[in-house]
Amino acid sequence: MSFDTRYPAIEDLRNRARRKIPRFAFEYLDGGCNEDVNLDRNTREIRDVQLIPRYLSKHTMSEMKTELFGHTYDAPFGIAPVGLQGLMWPKAPEILAKAAHEHNIPFVLSTVTTMSIERASELTEGKAWFQLYHPAENRLRDDMIRRAEAAGCPVLVLLCDVPTFGFRPRDIRNGLAMPPKMTLSNILRIMGKPEWALRTLINGQPNFETLRPYMPKGLDLKQLGKFMNDTFSGRLNEEKIAPIRDMWKGKIVLKGVACEEDTEQAIKLGLDGIIVSNHGGRQLDAGQSTIKPLKTIAEKYGDQIKVMMDSGVRSGPDIARTLATGASFAFLGRTFMYSVAALGSKGGDHAISLLKTQLQQVMEQVCCERVQDFGRFLER
Repeated sequence: MSFDTRYPAIEDLRNRARRKIPRFAFEYLDGGCNEDVNLDRNTREIRDVQLIPRYLSKHTMSEMKTELFGHTYDAPFGIAPVGLQGLMWPKAPEILAKAAHEHNIPFVLSTVTTMSIERASELTEGKAWFQLYHPAENRLRDDMIRRAEAAGCPVLVLLCDVPTFGFRPRDIRNGLAMPPKMTLSNILRIMGKPEWALRTLINGQPNFETLRPYMPKGLDLKQLGKFMNDTFSGRLNEEKIAPIRDMWKGKIVLKGVACEEDTEQAIKLGLDGIIVSNHGGRQLDAGQSTIKPLKTIAEKYGDQIKVMMDSGVRSGPDIARTLATGASFAFLGRTFMYSVAALGSKGGDHAISLLKTQLQQVMEQVCCERVQDFGRFLER
């Protein structure tokens, strides 16, 4: 596992990303909602978790390989779904999908990112997961599910924590849209980031590739915003999940779970896993961090459903803390996007290699031989 030693910390990547991409793109990636309270709380409370090393324990090796839904991955973490990835760096989802496949970790494609289901499948040899924003129309839902099935996606991720789009002041001030609004301010910001501008020009304007077949041609900015609001106005509930469970023959994961009641409902509906998540602090500023409910949910339901987590996880030690608290797998979003924005085509490989190195060091330091054993090292 090798990484670029000029950027040995996630904060190094974040700082370089901020220098390389326009402000509207960086603030979309980096920001939360309202006053960013829950965004900050997520990582801060993960880092309150402490591990206790057992230095005199017998220790022969530390193994990161982890079985999940019948596949053995080389590490217990994956790439979380992120929207508008190509806006932040051209071909970002392609870069990450390739890296995930090469490193044998899961890549989750968002409905609202800039790569199609079919392209994700091609780059990962049918191993990409697909995260579904539930559409208001069942016609669209059924067609996207059919496409994911035809592409060989092994896992369908149902997003439940976006019943309404988050209130994000920075995006509002920046006039964020697809494509970006060409205000004088944004034009000046783009001119100040020549590499981003040139690569975007070469690769073409990013688009919602999975949604392209359903979008009327020639939408202006106002019409595009209305299309998105109208298309994804459907709140997820039992009545909407049940027919999906009947249609989808693979594994189904519910993402955005934050309480015991929703976990129990997921089990009742026959789902295979949950991702405890608050959408990276981008939806409910008054909500709790993801690590807070994780321990109770994992202890109470971990033998009935696979419990995973994202939101606030940034580094290898954060992954270790998350696993020790009860998650069987962790997903990271911003970390990978910082790396791609910072290092371009090398960003996916760098981030995965860096996280593996960090996590391996923690395992060896505390004398943890398997990731499933991390709970033994949790401070009680």
